[in-house]
Amino acid sequence: MTVGRGSAVILGAAAIVLMVVVFHCGVAEAATYTVGDDGGWSFFVSGWPQGKRFEAGDVLVFKYNPSFHNLVKVNEAGYNECTTPSGSKFYRSGKDQIKLVKGQNYFICSIPGHCLAEMKISVNAV
Repeated sequence: MTVGRGSAVILGAAAIVLMVVVFHCGVAEAATYTVGDDGGWSFFVSGWPQGKRFEAGDVLVFKYNPSFHNLVKVNEAGYNECTTPSGSKFYRSGKDQIKLVKGQNYFICSIPGHCLAEMKISVNAV
């Protein structure tokens, strides 16, 4: 049996389709979450992550009034103690978008008294 040009074209097309399917199935799109939902980044938001599944690469959107609040990415000690250790990253736009890294991600508002009023979240990204 001889294989002609038509068979080679069909085999090539089938290989391309297979690669596209494998690539499409292997690429997951990152999800975007608005922290605090309609209430935004505000007091008593610490329970907001409960019941949600986050993945590395997902984006958290923090919406707040920058005249009254801020956002600080801190380490575990900063989260637990409501402090901003050296190396903490400050955000002040009122519409910050933060891509989650694998593992625990900690965020607080550093305005005095705000973190103590549960304006903080801890998010685990798998």
